[in-house]
Amino acid sequence: MASTPVTLIDRFRATADASPNALAVVDSTHQANYQGIFALAGKVSRHLLESGLKKGDRVSLLVANSVEYVGIFYGIWAAGGVTVALNTQAKARDIINWVSHSGAKWLFVDQRNKELGAIAAGLGPGIELIGVGEGMPAKPPAAMVSWQAVIERNPSDPAISLTSSDLASIIYTSGTTGHPKGVTLSHGNLSANVASILAYLGLSKNDSILNVLPFYYSYGNSVLHTHLAVGGSLILENSLAYPHRVVEKIATQGVSGFSGVPSTFALLLGRVNLLDYDLSKLRYITQAGGAMAPVLIDRLLTALPHIDLFVMYGQTEATARLTYLPPDKLKEKRGSIGIAIPDTVIQVRNKQGRIAKPQETGEICAAGKNIMQGYWRDSEKTAQVLRDGWLYTGDLAHTDSDGYLYIDGRSSDMIKSGANRISPKEIEEVIQELDGILEVAVVGCPDEMLGEIIKAYVVPKKQNALDKREIQHHCKNNLAIYKIPRSIEFIDELPKTASGKVKKYLLQDKGS
Repeated sequence: MASTPVTLIDRFRATADASPNALAVVDSTHQANYQGIFALAGKVSRHLLESGLKKGDRVSLLVANSVEYVGIFYGIWAAGGVTVALNTQAKARDIINWVSHSGAKWLFVDQRNKELGAIAAGLGPGIELIGVGEGMPAKPPAAMVSWQAVIERNPSDPAISLTSSDLASIIYTSGTTGHPKGVTLSHGNLSANVASILAYLGLSKNDSILNVLPFYYSYGNSVLHTHLAVGGSLILENSLAYPHRVVEKIATQGVSGFSGVPSTFALLLGRVNLLDYDLSKLRYITQAGGAMAPVLIDRLLTALPHIDLFVMYGQTEATARLTYLPPDKLKEKRGSIGIAIPDTVIQVRNKQGRIAKPQETGEICAAGKNIMQGYWRDSEKTAQVLRDGWLYTGDLAHTDSDGYLYIDGRSSDMIKSGANRISPKEIEEVIQELDGILEVAVVGCPDEMLGEIIKAYVVPKKQNALDKREIQHHCKNNLAIYKIPRSIEFIDELPKTASGKVKKYLLQDKGS
């Protein structure tokens, strides 16, 4: 009797053996079956091993969702390495900081990445740069390994022994300037979370999904692994710039699933008449990445009455998912984020550390095999959120008499805009670099489309010392586009407590 696969790479290997010709991934230029992805992973694995990779070494990848991304990711695992998937929208300064902090010795990067030159110039010695994609840039960085050289290798499947406690991935969530926050996930964390998600979604090899979520995010990462774990198919669409095309693909490809954040559905409902398309094969939709307004949920269900909508909540620190609301409870438990996913325990604890009574606000705490190992090279931050086997999420909520959870807010000032979790501190530090700035505070203000938009309140050193365009230009040069403040307001002073702490809640109210 065959043993149950311990890790996702074991599971992927078993699927490739059992269903080699099943469709795995379709991107904008080509498609690959499981045998093809497995062979690509084997080529990546051979290259890394022959380049000196040892079990546990970190390998970073700055690659857009694609067949290549999947082959690289699973190839790193096949070689016994640790994946460090990086945000493809980030600037060179962040990429260099993440690579350095993780101690990665390899960086796979799209050859079309506009930051490639700056990244290559800023990387320290001993880091191998591998360009991904066809052809080479007009002026390739010196000593960059070509993708062609990787894919011309003979595949290797070393079947390196990996245990559930071995480190599998590092995902950077925030704090990129100076002190990155890298969530460390073990192979056991990933396998446990995938198993829990599969249990409530009921995915099988017959399922396929149109995916618009970046794989470098926890949510997109979970979509990738859940579908590959069951032998399903992923149809990739990397842009929401043309929402009609997204819905048309859902219809023409006959996919059974679609996942998004609140702004995804606001955009589709606002720009597309879903009734114009045959979406009869769409079985389910999942939503996470921030609270979705009940009114938006109502509109989605009116447009697609036949689908199961799963409202979900989670954190990168919990691998991906913590709770889900069963579709048949959407009306009865309007506004709820649901109950704990299988094999995970959720408690709402008050300030005294006791389990809060129904309707009493407290902090969401979670325990289970999906909870991270900690923050990479940061025992202090780890100790703040992992206590006695529990993850303290920083999110505030209450339960009803049936135990269903309702989010009340969050204890941190992290901004959630669209699918992005953004540190105000990082933006403040960049703006503060300008000579004319005395003080700055960045907050998230409510927005119907994105959940929150970024607003910066600036105290200039001198009246008319600088203008908003100068600040925006500096931010554009140093921050990813989704981190650039949508709004900038000059004020005489920031509201503060007696101890000098900025009262950001007053600024949030002011900006509403």
